[in-house]
Amino acid sequence: MTADDSFDRLDDDDYPAYTMGRAADMLGTTQGFLRAIGDARLITPLRSAGGHRRYSRYQLRIAARARELVDQGTPVEAACRIIILEDQLEEAQRINAEYRRAAENSTAAA
Repeated sequence: MTADDSFDRLDDDDYPAYTMGRAADMLGTTQGFLRAIGDARLITPLRSAGGHRRYSRYQLRIAARARELVDQGTPVEAACRIIILEDQLEEAQRINAEYRRAAENSTAAA
């Protein structure tokens, strides 16, 4: 691996760059909260060679959304389910938009 390869990872939202402690500090939460959302299968951190949890920026954004819901009084399990459903809805809307564009293009071509 070259130095350039290492720097490319800095822009990768999926690269597991943050330890559990650092992630908790960044989110202003506890490590127990991160474990809880992991247990609820909202996020699955990667493991380092030593077995330590490592989080990506993408995972931290999801965890921040969960914390926001929990801070509003939503139980952790419910917050995780809400986020999963929001993600599924967003994906369904994206697929529907693609189908609409394809249908419009085939109608315009005819």
